Amino acid sequence: MENKPKMLTRRYELGRLLGQGTFAKVYFGRSLVANNAVAIKLIDKGKVSNVGLVEQIKREISVMRIARHPNIVQLYEVMATKSKIYFVMEYAKGGELFDKVAKGRLKEDIARKYFTQFMDAVDFFHSRGVYHRDIKPENLLLDENENLKVSDFGLSALAESKHQDGLLHTICGTPAYVAPEVINRKGYDGVKADIWSCGVVLFVLLAGYLPFHDSNLMAMYRKIGRAEFKCPSWFPAQVRYLLSRILDPNPITRISISKIKESSWFRKELPLKNQVKAGVENKTAGPSDTSTSAGPSQDSSDACERNLDQIFKPPILNAFDIISISAGFDLSGLFEDSQKKETMFACRQPANVIRSKLVEMAKHLRLKVSKQEGGLLRMEGLNEGRKGTLGIDAEIFELSPSFHLVELKKSNGGTLEYQRMLRDGIRPALDEIIWVWQGEKQHQQRDTDAEPQESERQA
Repeated sequence: MENKPKMLTRRYELGRLLGQGTFAKVYFGRSLVANNAVAIKLIDKGKVSNVGLVEQIKREISVMRIARHPNIVQLYEVMATKSKIYFVMEYAKGGELFDKVAKGRLKEDIARKYFTQFMDAVDFFHSRGVYHRDIKPENLLLDENENLKVSDFGLSALAESKHQDGLLHTICGTPAYVAPEVINRKGYDGVKADIWSCGVVLFVLLAGYLPFHDSNLMAMYRKIGRAEFKCPSWFPAQVRYLLSRILDPNPITRISISKIKESSWFRKELPLKNQVKAGVENKTAGPSDTSTSAGPSQDSSDACERNLDQIFKPPILNAFDIISISAGFDLSGLFEDSQKKETMFACRQPANVIRSKLVEMAKHLRLKVSKQEGGLLRMEGLNEGRKGTLGIDAEIFELSPSFHLVELKKSNGGTLEYQRMLRDGIRPALDEIIWVWQGEKQHQQRDTDAEPQESERQA
């Protein structure tokens, strides 16, 4: 008798096993609604709770919700039963980039194509305050068009994970790809540590083997600490120079992603057949552009305003997004000890009105607008506080053209300073456009509403 395929919520069909780890299995699946292939990651909730990995799973959900980019594996939906959690994700048909490298080094043009897509993705999630911390070819996937997709944010950290010294301290990652400052156990900058790992990946793509390798782990760590590596004879001079800047053992002088993108090797044009796949034709207007225009000039105000609106177009929330950030349906309720660190408000205004009000508020509160990208507006204080310069991110999400959700989050500085700014400056300044703050009761609404629904949802 023929076995029927397993079904998940009557919307997904579970197929063959693609891979498995200690706590999770990944299956090929198919959406019965959209009739497209998906990957379904099944996590045993009991096992992750027993070994203290609850926060890691919650963090992975949070990270994948905000990391929406063409070169990052997309999370479509999360579902749960009493014993299992299901991540429904984009299916990367081309498999791991590691499988290609395992067959030998890549041609320079192909390696550069993957590396440019890779750096666009890394630059994007860094701009959202996300640090991957496990960058390696096994976590870089390829879709059916040979475009790169960054995956597996299970070891990632968010900006709020930093200690009082502004650094991360959790030692994690794959030994051959980890930065020297992570090994030294004195704290590290997540951005700089990821950049080092990107350099190791670039070396592997072009050489076909690791720059730092030794059967003795401590000997390998010594090589990493001193940046003792040798480029093969076929590496172009431009690549040798770029790698010397990326694999700099001093994180302070290590090259930034913006400088990597300015390098002559990175900017070298790809052969025509690879340009569409690598997204070169859209390079100037891609999702990870970091334009920081503060406003239009007098000579071309209309044109600049249209351009700024294009850059600032807010992302549209799907059903999963709304559920995952709603206080009543927060997925973190699947676990214990949930604490929401963002502040949100709903607004019945168009996105450009909200944006203008946020910019006006920033000027009034003596905050510098340092970035406007997608629906994100990043603000920084002008003076150094007790825990560094205050940084605040405001991100606009579209629920409908005239109804938006705005998320405010501290990206840097002291928590008390941020809370004072929120209470005494931000809330009064935005009062005229706010419909309701997160968790705030309205006079015309419930004082004694029904009890919140169970946060546990059955698959």
